[in-house]
Amino acid sequence: MTEPIFNNPHKSRRGLHRLRHAAAHSWNGLAAGWSEKAFRLEATLAAVLLPLSAWVGRNWLEMALLIATVVLVLVTELLNSAVEAAIDRIGPEWHALSKRAKDMGSAAVLLSLLLCAGVWGAALFQRFSG
Repeated sequence: MTEPIFNNPHKSRRGLHRLRHAAAHSWNGLAAGWSEKAFRLEATLAAVLLPLSAWVGRNWLEMALLIATVVLVLVTELLNSAVEAAIDRIGPEWHALSKRAKDMGSAAVLLSLLLCAGVWGAALFQRFSG
């Protein structure tokens, strides 16, 4: 059985060369995310919450959970933006499946924000209630 021929030069890269190119693509993805208003807002909030997690968390596990919920919001927002970009690439006309995909991406962001707010709210309550 022969391997399919790919027209993508990235597939033939190996080792550190591949890692360097993958890191460049990831950096480009973060830069593209930064062009989204919602991601900038959430990243700014993360810049405040991430250092604050060292003070709010009473041990490394609580601190890790606080950090993880903030990072989850950023990851979800990037994935939502990727879905929206892919849908917009397909075409500008309205379609029920396009709306459904965008709505589901938006719902994922909402759920990650609610989780983050709940975990941070519980941690702050515990920190200041006794």
